[in-house]
Amino acid sequence: MGKRKISGGEFVFQVCMVILFSLLFLSCAYPFYYVFIASISNPEAANRAMITFYPLQPTLDNYRQVLRLNGMSKAFVVSLSRTVIGTAVTMFFTSILAYTLTKRELPLRRLFYSIAIVSMYINAGLIPWYLTMRMIGLKDNFFVYILPYAVSAYCMILIKTYMESVSAGIEESAMIDGAGYFLIFWKIIIPICKPVLAAVIVFTAVGQWNQWTDNLLLVNNMDLRTMQMILMEYLNQATNIANQARTGGAGAISGSAISPFTIRMTITMVVTVPILVVYPFMQKYFISGIMIGSIKG
Repeated sequence: MGKRKISGGEFVFQVCMVILFSLLFLSCAYPFYYVFIASISNPEAANRAMITFYPLQPTLDNYRQVLRLNGMSKAFVVSLSRTVIGTAVTMFFTSILAYTLTKRELPLRRLFYSIAIVSMYINAGLIPWYLTMRMIGLKDNFFVYILPYAVSAYCMILIKTYMESVSAGIEESAMIDGAGYFLIFWKIIIPICKPVLAAVIVFTAVGQWNQWTDNLLLVNNMDLRTMQMILMEYLNQATNIANQARTGGAGAISGSAISPFTIRMTITMVVTVPILVVYPFMQKYFISGIMIGSIKG
């Protein structure tokens, strides 16, 4: 078959769409690119001239200075630990809850599901949440980063909807062979649900990595500060850090110029890069998992 001939009107429409989406892409990508080139630009050169499309006198000194600020390495370990452990705990309990709620023989199944839905829209507020966390002993406790996020109602809905698309005959065959609910869940359902689970992992990991309010409200122990919290403090004190760097003060590196602008750009990149590195590996499952988990059922 020959190719269909495109009319003049269709050609103009396609060109307009290409231009429109190209502009949309550039408007989304350029801010990230600008932050990156600003973070690797020489601070003195950046102060003298405006950064637009390329870095000015590229250098990695900005990253060396930020990463050697007081408490940075310990805070990175805390943030990485809460992201890995918190994501694993959330995935385990949320997926078990989702699987349980797919069982029609579960008593009051609709009531439990309705409670989970309502929890997405109604909460008691910040003060009751703070008092509850303190009452159960999570103040200045690493588990304050883990336990309150053990179950996500939104992620549970995505996983439950996906699980309901799995053929019931697969579970029935496994039960005939003597498998119990947990064995079926772990050996059969989890492997089948990899796409939606990958999407939920991305959601949960990003949320854990970016979270800092629990640290602000419930953690006074300096050894439990997350990277986001310590970087937010440094971000608010960028001018003081720049002055310390110039004078060789505590927590800074002397001998090279640094400015509040480059500190802010570098800090932004430091907290963004880990997620940007992880996302491409999950993208294939992420898109299919969200589409199927949102539409089916």
